[in-house]
Amino acid sequence: MKKEIHLRTDPKTAETPELLIRAASQKEGIPVDEINHVTIRRKSVDARSRTPVIDMRAVLYVGEEFIEEPIVLPDYPDVSNKEEVLIIGMGPAGLFAALKLIELGKKPVILERGKDVKDRIKDLKGINVDHVVNEDSNYCFGEGGAGTYSDGKLYTRSKKRGDVDRILKLLVGFGALRDILVEAHPHIGTNKLPPIIASMRECIRQSGGEIHFNTRVTDFLLEGDRLNGVKTANDDTYKSDHVILATGHSARDIFELLYRNQIEIELKPLAVGVRVEHPQALIDSIQYNCEIRNEYLPPSPYSIAKQVRGRGVYSFCMCPGGVIAPCATSPGEIVTNGWSSSRRARATANSGIVVELNKKDFKPFADHGPLAAMEFQKVIEKKAWEMGGKTQTAPAQRLVDFTEGKLSADLPNTSYSPGITSVQLKDVLPPFIHDALVDGFRKFDKSMRGYLTNDAVVHAPETRTSSPVRIPRDRQTYQHIRVRGLYPCGEGAGYAGGIVSAAMDGEKCAEAVVNQRSVD
Repeated sequence: MKKEIHLRTDPKTAETPELLIRAASQKEGIPVDEINHVTIRRKSVDARSRTPVIDMRAVLYVGEEFIEEPIVLPDYPDVSNKEEVLIIGMGPAGLFAALKLIELGKKPVILERGKDVKDRIKDLKGINVDHVVNEDSNYCFGEGGAGTYSDGKLYTRSKKRGDVDRILKLLVGFGALRDILVEAHPHIGTNKLPPIIASMRECIRQSGGEIHFNTRVTDFLLEGDRLNGVKTANDDTYKSDHVILATGHSARDIFELLYRNQIEIELKPLAVGVRVEHPQALIDSIQYNCEIRNEYLPPSPYSIAKQVRGRGVYSFCMCPGGVIAPCATSPGEIVTNGWSSSRRARATANSGIVVELNKKDFKPFADHGPLAAMEFQKVIEKKAWEMGGKTQTAPAQRLVDFTEGKLSADLPNTSYSPGITSVQLKDVLPPFIHDALVDGFRKFDKSMRGYLTNDAVVHAPETRTSSPVRIPRDRQTYQHIRVRGLYPCGEGAGYAGGIVSAAMDGEKCAEAVVNQRSVD
């Protein structure tokens, strides 16, 4: 017999099979020797009380042998000679669109401006060590997209947009640990994600799909209201009646290309702010009400949001035991982001702390039309680069100094590899963003006592929280509202906000292409 139960235990019990069986036995009144196994279906840390507990949904195998359910990938057919569909971009949206197309009997042809996961490493070293930005290969561009080397967080609130469990099981099938099926906030880790992406790539190729790296799209082939293909920087032409555009939130040249070709796009408000780094031990002590974190507890995350001056100020992409990374995509700019390895073992925790913006904030850039929010981002990123000495050295300030308007006399070493320099961040950020952050940090400290400390360092700026544009599409066909054959997809098109939601959107666009072919 299998019995589903809800169980709350101390952290050690949750991580020790023998103790877990004993706890389940006591709760359910079932003799220990009759319980053969406890499978955890969902697990989260509840740190609201003085002593953290692990909240679980589990299945007891009572008098029944436990057999682990295998994760089986779909039976991907050979599509070598099938109809071709172009996919621009090889992030989560593009990858999962390609796999779904193969599953449905179409041949994906992927054009990726960057390099494969292995070759990208050299360019990441280039920006971290030498302060050199490769515009086509960096933390944002290349095989796997921005998520590959910036954490692999899999949590999403977009559960109504698709089958989250399907996406997670596909990732397990390609090599991710089964833990992601259990954790309330699943996470793969920057060190584990590249081989998973490589496995997906080989599956696409072995099934007859094509992948072209170092292939940046520079123009669209348009005939009236129909898109028939694209041109690339290599002077190559790729033809298809169906093009899935999955280029990510930093593909500014693509947004500009759409605008030049009078393909309708819309301004989309985003959030902008800074990235703050604390000692992980401090965050643990605040969140877990402890001096030293229990060895069975994971490094603590935090999620916090406040209303300040009529705006939301909130944490974004929080990385326990993580690193702050330089994520510029062009020379002459600084962009920060964060990531963690699978074990989240670093001594520091970082999070974006950002301010909600609205369309009125972009009025000074109205001459740029729907690209106004993008130009807003650019101005801040360029200012940070100038204040950082025209290198990837990030402008920074101790947290209390930031709230009090003081130039930090010194700065500690942080996880940001290119280095930091002490500046007044009010000279980098627009006044309304700076002031909202100051008030926000003070409010944060009332909810998380000890958060506001000069042991924390503010790095600027955090500007790439989402796409600055939305590419409008039909809700039924997923095609652009004006251009047939163009399928705007994923985070760059304004329809996703992370790996899982982008993957689900990629699958839906692939299904829409196949459905449209049957209509055509």
